[in-house]
Amino acid sequence: MNTNNNKIRTPKTLMEAVKYFADLDNAHAFFVDVRWPNGVICPTCGSSEAHYNPKYRRFQCNHNHDRRQFTVKTGTVMEDSPLGLDKWAIAFWLEVNAKNSISSCEIHRAIGITQKSAWFMLHRCRHALHVGSFDKKLQGIVEADETVIGGRKINMHKSKLAKMPKGTGMTGKTVVMGLLDRHSGRNSTVRTEVLMGNVNRETLHPIIHKHVEPGSQLYTDAHGGYRGLDPTFVHRFIDHAEAYVKGAVHTNGLENFWALFKRCIKGTHVSIEPFHVAAYVDSEAFRFNNREVKDADRFKLAMLGISGKRLTYNSLTGKNNTEPDAASGNDAASEAPVN
Repeated sequence: MNTNNNKIRTPKTLMEAVKYFADLDNAHAFFVDVRWPNGVICPTCGSSEAHYNPKYRRFQCNHNHDRRQFTVKTGTVMEDSPLGLDKWAIAFWLEVNAKNSISSCEIHRAIGITQKSAWFMLHRCRHALHVGSFDKKLQGIVEADETVIGGRKINMHKSKLAKMPKGTGMTGKTVVMGLLDRHSGRNSTVRTEVLMGNVNRETLHPIIHKHVEPGSQLYTDAHGGYRGLDPTFVHRFIDHAEAYVKGAVHTNGLENFWALFKRCIKGTHVSIEPFHVAAYVDSEAFRFNNREVKDADRFKLAMLGISGKRLTYNSLTGKNNTEPDAASGNDAASEAPVN
């Protein structure tokens, strides 16, 4: 059931998007069409029998049960947000189409909301881009590599450095593992996972077996954690102390992705908290995997992930956790709400 008689369309450029979504009827019709392409469904009971109140842009299920009234935001990452759909649309557009992401301070200035609201909004946009599981494993030629996220101790304030446990340079850092399939050339895709344990066989092997089809060619660096993958995979590695490329054996595809991700972190966001790394790397992976499509198509793909996800402010800021976060080693203040 469309709530607007005008043809639902997707703007092609940012300027078109700003003009189009400034009309809240257009914005509402667009979100309804994206979320319910085959007709409005009640989020509570799943019924397709509902009527629409255009004055409040609210639906009401025809069946008698609790929470009969709902909006297009109900049951999405936007639930309970007082911000208009016009602002949500532009925030999504900017986040998924900015090569190195966009900061909450820029969103705050661009659409006229507080920086704290912009920070929460962007995290909810990133939550929509998260893919919980994959139907198909990577196959063919697959690169595997990991990178370290976190500030340098030399840049830390003396008081913060004093609280850091003594150890190697990995103390207080967050490790992210990446897998990239190379068989599709320019359309190669990457998958990432934040490592919760040590970077050893016990941590790396299960992730590889989970995401890579047996029999695939697996290219890595000389890190010992990748040893022992034969004969399930055709494993070849390159020792970066000697060379970075040996014929077809290299991890340059993933190195390119890590370079983009670190420009996003260091250039746009300056610093992020360890427990938010997964959200930022998910967003970067989405942009990387859809780099060959046009801005409008990338925006529409992002919209498809808004349903069935909820991110509250308390869970985002860790207030729902009973234990403090173990890793807090970034050297600068993270991009967080500025009160």
